[in-house]
Amino acid sequence: MLRTLLALALAGASQIASAAQPADIPVQDFVRHPTYSSVRISPNGDYLAMTVDKEGQDVLVVMRTKDMSIVKVNQLPDEKSIGAFYWTSPERLLFSSIRKVGRFAQPFGTGEWYGVNADGSQPRPLVFYGTRDATQRGKAVGNARFSLLDTLDDDDTNVLMQVTTPRSAEGAGTEVVLFDTISGRRKSLGRAPRENCELALDQSKAVRYAICYDDEDAQGNYDQTNELHRRGDDGKWTLINSSKSSGKMLSVMGTAADGRIYATQSDGKAPEAFGIIDATTGEFKSLFQDPVSDPSGYIMSADRETILAVVTEAGKPKVAVIEGDHPDTAIYASLAEAFPDKFVNFSSATRDGKQIVVSVSNDRNPGELYLYDRTTGKARFLMRNRQWIDPERMGSVKPISLTTRDGLRIYGYLTIPNGSDGKNLPMIVNVHGGPIGPRDNWGFNWETQLFASRGYAVLQVNYRGSGGFGKAFSDKGYGTWATDIMNDIIDATKWTIQQGYADKDRICIYGGSFGGYASMMAPAREPGMFKCAFGYVGAYDAEIQMTRSDTSESEGGRRYMLRALGKTKEERAAMSPVNHADKIKIPVYLAAGARDARCPPENTEAMQKALINAGNPPEGMIIQSGEMHGFYKEENNLKLYTEMLNFFARHIRGRPAGTAAPATASK
Repeated sequence: MLRTLLALALAGASQIASAAQPADIPVQDFVRHPTYSSVRISPNGDYLAMTVDKEGQDVLVVMRTKDMSIVKVNQLPDEKSIGAFYWTSPERLLFSSIRKVGRFAQPFGTGEWYGVNADGSQPRPLVFYGTRDATQRGKAVGNARFSLLDTLDDDDTNVLMQVTTPRSAEGAGTEVVLFDTISGRRKSLGRAPRENCELALDQSKAVRYAICYDDEDAQGNYDQTNELHRRGDDGKWTLINSSKSSGKMLSVMGTAADGRIYATQSDGKAPEAFGIIDATTGEFKSLFQDPVSDPSGYIMSADRETILAVVTEAGKPKVAVIEGDHPDTAIYASLAEAFPDKFVNFSSATRDGKQIVVSVSNDRNPGELYLYDRTTGKARFLMRNRQWIDPERMGSVKPISLTTRDGLRIYGYLTIPNGSDGKNLPMIVNVHGGPIGPRDNWGFNWETQLFASRGYAVLQVNYRGSGGFGKAFSDKGYGTWATDIMNDIIDATKWTIQQGYADKDRICIYGGSFGGYASMMAPAREPGMFKCAFGYVGAYDAEIQMTRSDTSESEGGRRYMLRALGKTKEERAAMSPVNHADKIKIPVYLAAGARDARCPPENTEAMQKALINAGNPPEGMIIQSGEMHGFYKEENNLKLYTEMLNFFARHIRGRPAGTAAPATASK
């Protein structure tokens, strides 16, 4: 099955275009996992390594670059997935192990690292702490956390890794070690000046900077601050910036090939600035700052050290060139011109920079990979992601912005069904999770495209609290779940009606995690606006979150929830949808994962009970066994989205899951 999947992905794009097109794309095509996620070329270009989903478990596949034949499939036991992976030599890989906990929560690391050669020989567990079980809810196993800092191009045996230990005799829990990828032996090269730090290297790969964090202010409130320390050649640390005194958070990102030190700076008000700092004083020089959006990514040169451009995403991705004279910038510009209306990125490169893996995607295209050869100046097609999706049949994603009732400018996206004139459409308001930090992005989104394939416009709002628009914008989400954030969602919905996109009598709301919360709270706040609501893995009862969620298991998590949900039971009761069920007068459907630790299914059961007591029992409820914070298994997602589409169709007259579109449909 895996070989068949990869073989299909290698096929050219023309195969789909020539196939007979059914009236409606099957739901199965949208819920299928992508062919690959991360891809890296080996230092000498002989191999490509990529993570591929195999029945819900990510495996590491090694292929020969010359003919894309499979060399080795590396699969971990006990349903563990491959996490981060790196080429440490032309023939050897280093990778970590993770466990997935649902679509709406980041996977957690098991603390384990492994090494293996490209052909599968010399497999080694290098950092090994045993297995986890579901009752541990993401707690660390063992006493250290490893992350890779540098693969050391001139050393095919060792790498530099950061190791964080909760407790240490030296009083500081983070150090950099020289790590042997064959034996797992390690040698300490430098330790942080205090707890809660990350370390950064200089041009010579020496430990030079420490970025240290605190998540509590003088009054004991949750509010992250940071310090930047510099390590001298004598091994002593000097504090060069403290956000508590300077008012600016300064963080080192890394060091360019020419020795410049990349950094970001935030004053907690405007979006984050990107620049360089003086090696001794820490004085920051800005190279780029967008007035609306934080940097969302960076275009790296083939040497993997020089930043060519900064990417921002208030709407569509914008690429701001920093290194106009760099030879790789010219290559990037020519590739961007060759793929108009698509986002182009350098995925990885060989050690000599002569071969570059290039990723290409946009709102309708799930992604393609090409191999650029610097010698010939040509890009060779490698493979397509989700090769079964025809981009020509996908909807278009339109960036939008509006001003809310209190004068705040917010941004979002509106997906318009393929072939539609974009007027007076039934609409799904699709609220993202968080609410503090996550955001919606422009690009291919299988869920919104699924809704669009049944004739719906789909509204996504980066309400206050969303990430990517500066710390001040994100901080506005604290304590405003039921008030200002709901106002943003409601105002954006009204805007789509006023602009003529949405039919005011055919709008439903849906979301997962915080989006599930909003799917219940927004209809309670604005009766009559929504005709139905679908809540998915939602947080409906603040007290359940305070006592049963995995967030409540750490001191920092509890401080966060007190700031986000309210410090008193009265505040938390007022913002909990279970206490507003009597205001929800529309059809409701609920779904949750039975093993969800982030938003435990007791939330969904409590919401069901509250609706029943209010005389509005849900039309249906799914508590899916084996699933966590967002479903992974394709068969479970097929069931979920079939129910969801049929639910929407009953109430706002879009097309159900399995019904073909009329042959003459224009909308």
